[in-house]
Amino acid sequence: MAKYARLLTTAAATLALTVAVTAMQIGVAHAESNGGVRVMPLGDSITEGTQVPGGYRTGLWQRMAAGGYRVDLVGTQFNGPSALGDHDHEGHPGWRIDQIDANIGGWLQNTTPRTVLLHIGTNDVLQNYNLSGAPGRLSSLLDRITAAAPSADVFVATIIPLSNSGQENAARTFNSAIPGIVQSKVNAGRRVHLVDMHSALTTADLIDGIHPTATGYDKMAATWYAALRAVPGSIGTSTTPASSALVSAASGRCLDVPGSSTANGVQPIIWNCSGASNQQWTVNGQAVQSLGKCLDAPTGAAAGSKVQMWTCSGAANQRWNFNSNGTVSNVGSGLCLDVSGNATANGTPVILWSCNGAANQRWTRT
Repeated sequence: MAKYARLLTTAAATLALTVAVTAMQIGVAHAESNGGVRVMPLGDSITEGTQVPGGYRTGLWQRMAAGGYRVDLVGTQFNGPSALGDHDHEGHPGWRIDQIDANIGGWLQNTTPRTVLLHIGTNDVLQNYNLSGAPGRLSSLLDRITAAAPSADVFVATIIPLSNSGQENAARTFNSAIPGIVQSKVNAGRRVHLVDMHSALTTADLIDGIHPTATGYDKMAATWYAALRAVPGSIGTSTTPASSALVSAASGRCLDVPGSSTANGVQPIIWNCSGASNQQWTVNGQAVQSLGKCLDAPTGAAAGSKVQMWTCSGAANQRWNFNSNGTVSNVGSGLCLDVSGNATANGTPVILWSCNGAANQRWTRT
């Protein structure tokens, strides 16, 4: 009897811990909401971020934040790195179209998304699950989504490549049906949009033959972002001016291209904010531009390397993440924009340094 009582006590404690953890997660997820446009990332492990935590959601969130869009990611699932400003999603590893379809009604009712990003069908292929019926199942799922959320924009992606040749052939067959399915919904007056995700990646972008590498997930993020920006209202309206100043939290001075020089290799500095063109920065995707040149981390950059202006190439050393803590980190090097020596004087050079979140690494776009 004593043993039974101990078991009941243990079970009760476990249940209490589970409830506490669940409540904590719900609180954190709610706290992340910024009142922005509600976007549901929907799908399987590729949405969840298997192999690379956060998956495409990290790069997509960073692009939207850098672009001045206020977006609230929604869903019953919650995970991802600190670089992802909102961890909610509806990605379920191993799930097929029919499994998503069986649950979508409740998810939509509970989260009321304005926009849905759907990438589903990979597990139908991997499990060889009635593949001839997969397009019909996708069509039915879209009917259910658009009936439950008729004012939502639904973005339907073709599934990404697979390394196994037989599975890739099946994926291509499935993908070939998607444009017609989407067009049939559009013809019926539904707000459904096609996203060609398959052509955005190659098998070289896969870490295990199925899931993307970090680079592959970032390609997905870029593709989603371009699709969203092409549909007015799907992620709201940017609150950031076309160009803006980057103001250092430590000094209140602005990131400045000295002498308004357009020569390659010029190192930015901080200077009293003037609103002049050499202090105006435009964020285009992940490129940060001024005077027609891009902010650039030199090849092989290490902590202490200078930041420089260079002809735009789109390479990783010219791509930047605007992080939720105010830092601006370089995709290629992983280092942050840093005012050298934590100085605040006019003319202090801006360098690259290991990200630490200090005031001399925090910037505000105004």
